[in-house]
Amino acid sequence: MLHRNMSMQMYLVGGAVRDALLGLPVQDRDWVAVGADPQALLDAGYLPVGKDFPVFLHPKTHEEVALARTERKTGSGYRGFQVHAAPDVTLEQDLARRDLTINAMAQAEDGSLVDPYGGQRDLQARVLRHVSQAFVEDPVRILRLARFAARFSDFSVAPETMTLMQEMVNNGEVDALVPERVWQEMSRGLMEDRPSRMIEVLRECGALARLAPALDRLFGVPQPPVHHPEVDTGAHLLLVLDQCARVQAPLTVRFAALCHDLGKGDTPEADWPRHPGHDARGVPLTEALSAHWRVPTECRDLAVLVAREHIHLHSSLGFSPEARLRLLERCDALRRPDRFKEMLLACECDVRGRTGMENRDYPQRPWMLQSLAAVLAVDTAAISAQALAAGRKGPAIGQAIHLARLNALRAMEPVQSM
Repeated sequence: MLHRNMSMQMYLVGGAVRDALLGLPVQDRDWVAVGADPQALLDAGYLPVGKDFPVFLHPKTHEEVALARTERKTGSGYRGFQVHAAPDVTLEQDLARRDLTINAMAQAEDGSLVDPYGGQRDLQARVLRHVSQAFVEDPVRILRLARFAARFSDFSVAPETMTLMQEMVNNGEVDALVPERVWQEMSRGLMEDRPSRMIEVLRECGALARLAPALDRLFGVPQPPVHHPEVDTGAHLLLVLDQCARVQAPLTVRFAALCHDLGKGDTPEADWPRHPGHDARGVPLTEALSAHWRVPTECRDLAVLVAREHIHLHSSLGFSPEARLRLLERCDALRRPDRFKEMLLACECDVRGRTGMENRDYPQRPWMLQSLAAVLAVDTAAISAQALAAGRKGPAIGQAIHLARLNALRAMEPVQSM
């Protein structure tokens, strides 16, 4: 660190300390300055950033340094806080405002560990536990804990912490969360190694029903056992999400997996367990959830396509060349081949996200990729030139291209020979 006032002490805090103790790679290193004011850090050469409370960057490493601070609840939601940062704030006071004990440890510059709230003990016991009653003051902490449950999937949630989260949901604190913050945490949780754990924790505390009621409705809804040995639609969803993680699918695919069966939550009980038409019913529900969370366009668009077309893609082995071409055109696969590949990956995870079917073959994926390649190989420029030379125009050229693409699909070997 830089030369500074001798009364100022620097401590490595948070995730860097936690991950080092777990033997994991340390991605980001955040520091807390104790016994300092903003001028002391400026005098030491640190660069000021941030508006809500004094945060600085090391001029060489660009690691973040925050003044030790306390927080006092002044309003609803996660923004309703008054921050106090001053030289008289102790390290223990700063750590007390943090969410979980495993994130409330610090390391002095001499390497010694400061652990006033039992974080190391909870790391060893594999427990996610709140630091103090102040946990209830910030609803984002529910999302963060659920995300950590997805990252550290062998950790359990302390019963008293789950009780606090349930109280927060019942008191309406979760309703104060803004969409951008919900999506920020949910998207990060979806990208963890066990995204199913995030959904399980949110459901157990009641937050899922507030944040995404269409998702919550899937649990307890039966499916045909012959296709779904796990039977429960919600259980299937969790398996599909973990399949996405298993193949390291991108966020677009994982969000599509999250939404692919939303229509089953609105199936009339008289139509259980078959769910006819759930694909079409899922489209507006996917659009609504995407709008509610303000999901990025590429995530929303893929999710809508998968919700609408996953049944057709599952059935594509038996499709005629005409039906396959219509499917490719509906999915805009000719213009967006990479997105179509993501659709197929989401569908493969859907099929493998079933009890005992984790390694099941999904020949529809290579078959439809082969179909797409055959169509894309058609030389549309040459066909257009020939048609123009023959005096054909407009729709006639389009018909010639369509026929050439159809013939390319007809020339493919039957799927049984794959």
